[in-house]
Amino acid sequence: MSLHYVEDGPSDGVPVVLSGSIGSDHRMWDPQVKPLAERGFRVIRPDHPGHGKSPVPPGPCSVADVAESLLGLFDELGVAKAHLVGLSLGGMAGMWLGAHRPDRIASLTLCCTSAKLGPPERWAERAATVLAEGTGAIADAAVGRWLTPSCAAENPGTVAALRAMVVGTSAAGYAACCAAIEHMDLVGDLPRIGVPTLVISGAEDPATPPEHGELIADGIPGARFEIVEGAAHLGSYEQHERFTALILDRVGA
Repeated sequence: MSLHYVEDGPSDGVPVVLSGSIGSDHRMWDPQVKPLAERGFRVIRPDHPGHGKSPVPPGPCSVADVAESLLGLFDELGVAKAHLVGLSLGGMAGMWLGAHRPDRIASLTLCCTSAKLGPPERWAERAATVLAEGTGAIADAAVGRWLTPSCAAENPGTVAALRAMVVGTSAAGYAACCAAIEHMDLVGDLPRIGVPTLVISGAEDPATPPEHGELIADGIPGARFEIVEGAAHLGSYEQHERFTALILDRVGA
């Protein structure tokens, strides 16, 4: 599957691929683009299958499918190896790549993600809901996980923009990626990941609480673990200065 993407920074810079959450598109990484591009990185932001302007897959996806669609984009852009920064679903795809295709990954930064995010029935039910009622039916709940209550109360414009991002996601595309998370279990793959890895959790993340990040960091040899205060699930957006500093520290090492 050929993914839609947006590219910033010098074309000859070291590639950094920013892969986002289910229900988002490349705009969720807006706060990170300028700092990375100004450091000379080639910043590549794909939309997941069925998200943003990427085509909708013909049926349910696996995490391997999502990861392999990223590899297809690498090949399309002539990227032999990239730093992969993934949040939530993007981090799950990153773990799969780190375990199965480490030759294509310079480093991993795994943000607000999980190696096994149950129960499976929750994801099957969410897929059924969006197929029946559209992504608008789950948009408020999604943004409620993405931002802390205080941030949401103080930034109604941000809430509206993020909600519109969810609503703008294809129901079929969202449901296809729900299936990827429903059937995912990457815990056994963690010890196989040999690339330099940073794991970041949001202290107030209700979707993938810090214990999920700690499990990942404990499982990947040599991984570093950081918790960012005042961050819910979309920590890279809410606490963008701290997340960006950590990302720059990892990709610039």
